[in-house]
Amino acid sequence: MDRTPVEDADVCIVGAGPAGGIVAHRLAESGASVVVLEAGPRFDGDRQEQLEQHLRPGLDDPWEMGGPRDEFTSSGDSFYPLNAARVKGVGGSTLHWQGMVMRLHERDFELDSRHGVGADWPISYDDLRPFYAEAERELGVAGAMDNPYAPPREEPHPLPAFPPSHSDSIFAEACERLGIDMHSVPNARNSEPYDGRSPCVGYGTCKPVCPSGAKYTAESHVEKAESAGARVIDRARVRRLEHDSTGERVVAATYTTPDGETYRQTADQFVLGCGGVENVRLLLLSESEQYPDGLANSSGLVGRYFMDHLFAGMGGRLDRPTRQNHVGFNTSETHQFYDDAEPVNGLKLEFLNYAGPSPVIGALHADTWGDDLLEQLKANYGTHVAMGALVEQLPDEGNYVTIDPETTDDLGDPVPAVHWSIDDQTKAALERANEIQRTVLEELGVDVEWAVGPDNTGPAFHHMGTTRMGDDPESSVVNAECRTHDLQNLWIAGSSVFPTGGAMNPTLTIAALAVRLAESVKQRVRN
Repeated sequence: MDRTPVEDADVCIVGAGPAGGIVAHRLAESGASVVVLEAGPRFDGDRQEQLEQHLRPGLDDPWEMGGPRDEFTSSGDSFYPLNAARVKGVGGSTLHWQGMVMRLHERDFELDSRHGVGADWPISYDDLRPFYAEAERELGVAGAMDNPYAPPREEPHPLPAFPPSHSDSIFAEACERLGIDMHSVPNARNSEPYDGRSPCVGYGTCKPVCPSGAKYTAESHVEKAESAGARVIDRARVRRLEHDSTGERVVAATYTTPDGETYRQTADQFVLGCGGVENVRLLLLSESEQYPDGLANSSGLVGRYFMDHLFAGMGGRLDRPTRQNHVGFNTSETHQFYDDAEPVNGLKLEFLNYAGPSPVIGALHADTWGDDLLEQLKANYGTHVAMGALVEQLPDEGNYVTIDPETTDDLGDPVPAVHWSIDDQTKAALERANEIQRTVLEELGVDVEWAVGPDNTGPAFHHMGTTRMGDDPESSVVNAECRTHDLQNLWIAGSSVFPTGGAMNPTLTIAALAVRLAESVKQRVRN
C-alpha cells in the first residue's frame, strides 16, 4: 500500500474509530481533502473465521492487541487492563464493542450546578439534542420511546427496537412486584436492513465479533469517507505533531510506517480521534520549547480527570429455563435509579442476556465427551440469569494518563501510563447497585452464585475525560467546539473531551460530538 503523505490536504485526522470515521465522512462529503492516519491495520478478513479464532482455546485475540507495540504501565490502587479495552485498527473500539447506545441525561451536563460535584459541560443537553438525532441515524440505532426516565427527544429512533428477550420476561415478573420500571435498550445494530447491512440473525457473539455485520462498526464510515474521496492510511503510527514558529497552529503529523519510513503529513486542520489514552500520549510526546509540558497543555490538564464506568453485577441459577446466551446484547434495562439519588453517581441497571456458560464455550473447553458432555451442557446451559450495572465515576484530577519515560514501545517512544483509583463514593454507588440487584434476584428465587461490587469491580472500558471540554483555558483543554484552547487548528474528537461521564455507554455521545465538530471544521475549511 502507498503510505506516503497526501499533498495539499485540508484536514488530517488521527484515528479511524467512530469519531474519526464520522468526521472524515462528513468532511470528505462536503468536498474537503481529507487524510486519515490509523495506527492499526485494516481487518478485512472473514468475520466468521475471526469468531472461530476467538472461540478456539489457546488462540490469539482476533484484534492483534498486545506485544511491544501496545506496551503500557499502570499504577494507582487499581490495575487498569488497558489492552483489554481497546483495538488499534480501522474501526477502533467498535470492532469489539457490545453496541448498546443511549443519550446522556440532562443532569449529566450540569452535575456541578445541580449537585455541587464534578463539573458542568460548556454545552447543554439541548445544544447536543439535534446532533444526537443525527448520530442515531449515522449509527442506525434500533430503539423505542418507552423509557420514562430518558431525556426528551423529538423523533423516534431510525429502527424499531428489538423485542424483550425470554429472560427479560422472567425479570419483568419480579420488577412488576417491586415497582421497578423496565424499558428497551437502544442498540446500534440492525433490527431490519439498514445502511447496506443485514439485520441481526442471532449469532449471540456480539462481543468480540458480529459475523453477520448487523452491528455497527466505524468501518462503514471509513468506507463512506473513502468513497467520498478521503484517503485512509492504515499502519501509520503518528508519533508527533509539529507546530509553527508562533506556536499557534499545528503544521504536520509525523508518522512511521511498517517498513520503517517516517513521513510528515501537512494539513490546514488537524483532528485527534485516537481515544482517551492515545490522544494524551500524542500530545505529551509533541512537547516543544513553547510547550515543554506537551502540546495544548498550558492548563496542565492533558491526561487529567481520567474516568471510566464501573461494573456492578450479580447472578446465579434459576430452577427454570432462562434461554440465556440466545441474545448477545441487552434488550431491557432501567434508568429509574439514575437521577437525583444518593450517592449522586449515575446508575444504570441492566438485565443481561448472556449469563452462564454458553454451550459453544462449554464444549470447546470441556474435558469430557459423548453423553457425559451432553449431560454437562444440558445442566449448565440456559438455567442462569444475571443483572449488571454501569456506575458513574466522578472526575478526579488524581486519576490520570501520562507517559512512562522508563518504558518504551517497539519504536522507542514512551508508553502510556494509567494511574487509576476508585473512591469511596463510587464504591458506595456500586454497593447500592448490588442491593437493588439482590432484591430483584431474591424476588425471583435465584440462588445467587456470584457478585461483582465495591471490592472486586472492574472498568467497563470507556476511556473518558483526559482532554476535558470547558470555557476556561485554565481549567480545560478544548473549548465548547472541541477545538484546543492553545492551537487554532487542532481539534479533539471522542470521549476524552467529556467533563463528566454519566453512567451511559459513551459511543452515541462520541458520535453526536463528532457530527457537531465536523460542522465547525467544515466552516474553517470553507474560509
